[in-house]
This record gives sequence, C-alpha cells and structure tokens, in this order.
Amino acid sequence: MKPTAELAAELNQSLQGASAHDIMAAALRTFGHGIALSSSLSIEDQVLTDMAVKIDPKVRIFTLDTGRLFPETYQLIDKTAMHYGISIATYFPQHEAVEQMVRAEGINLFYNSIESRHRCCQVRKLEPLARAFAGCNAWICGLRRQQSVTRHDMQAVEWDAMHGLVKVNPLIDWSEEQVWAYIREHHVPYNKLHDKGFPSIGCEPCTRAVKPGDDIRSGRWWWESPDHRECGLHRNNS
Repeated sequence: MKPTAELAAELNQSLQGASAHDIMAAALRTFGHGIALSSSLSIEDQVLTDMAVKIDPKVRIFTLDTGRLFPETYQLIDKTAMHYGISIATYFPQHEAVEQMVRAEGINLFYNSIESRHRCCQVRKLEPLARAFAGCNAWICGLRRQQSVTRHDMQAVEWDAMHGLVKVNPLIDWSEEQVWAYIREHHVPYNKLHDKGFPSIGCEPCTRAVKPGDDIRSGRWWWESPDHRECGLHRNNS
C-alpha cells in the first residue's frame, strides 16, 4: 500500500482508543511485508518485538549498530534473536564516512557542539536508517509521549515526511510502568543496564545513569538542553 500523509491520518483516526496490540495488528495487516520494526533494544522496542512476533513470526525487525553501543546492548541483540527464534537485521554506518568524520573532528566530536553531535548521529544512525528503509512503506517504533518534551505531540500513526513513510507508534500513550508490567508478565528479555540506573540507553559515550526520579531522557546527551535531545530519527515533521 502506497504510503501517504492522508493514509497516515486515516489510520490514526480509525485507531483512536485502540490498544497497542490492536494498533500493531492493524499496521501489520495494512502494510504486510512493506513494514518493519526499527528496534534500538529499548524496553519499548522489546515489548513491540514480543507483540509483533506473536502476531507475525516473519515480521521484519532491524537495528542500527553505530559502533559505539554498550556491550550489554550487543548481548541483548543475541539474546532476543535466540529467545524468539528470529533474525534481527543489523545495519552499520559506512566506514568511509566514519573515518572522514573522525579525521576531521575527532573520535568524540559529539561533545564539541550540537552541530557536531548531529553530524555523528547523521553518519552513524540516519544514513544506515535510510538504507534499512529500502522497500518499506511504513515503520514501527517505540515512542511514548511520556519520554520527552520533544514527543508530546506525536500520534499513534503519523506521517514521517523526512523518510516518506507512515510511522506507527503503538505505545504512544503507555506509561513506563505499563511497559515494565508487560515485560515482567511476558518474560521479555531486556537490557540489564536498566537495573543499574539507565532508563534510556543509546551509544555508550552519550548515555549515563540517572538518579531515581530524574527525567527518563536526562541521561542522554546530558550536556545539551532538553529540547535538543533527539538524534534526528524522530523529528516531528508530519
């Protein structure tokens, strides 16, 4: 089915009040093999993996390996694949682009400025993501409004103008407590860093533990103001 902004709006309207499971099922039914789950191995994405595989064991799931992930994240990729008997497609950045970037600005350029950090995210995340989207009409991700001030206006189904795809956020209205309750009830594997004070986990140099009660995204790019703490994958440009 051809992705359009009108289709995204129609689906979002038709799924108002629907459960996360029903949103997932509707998305898989509507787009078939033209949809993929983009997983960062977050608790939200692990919940979505569990839901999606139970609906369609052949659902396409991919992840981005930036080359700067935590060891625990790599372990979880393997554990998740074995737990569900699936293959998680992994996309890497182009090594020439990484080499050029590091030569120009240093291995940890992301600390230098917002512009340099965005460049790193572009090379390590956005370019591989564009390749991962080849053949897709829609994608599924684990965004929740509660996660960040940059996500308050996002919808269950919306138009991703940057990539020309329909974007599906089945957990958009879930609380963190609901996510953890699902993980415990369904015995979903999760990153053990969550037990060490890491509510949100990305690249190792750009992620740190936070104190209990702190904002769940405050450990990501902590040297920047909250309204800048996105990598560019989830710009609200619908």
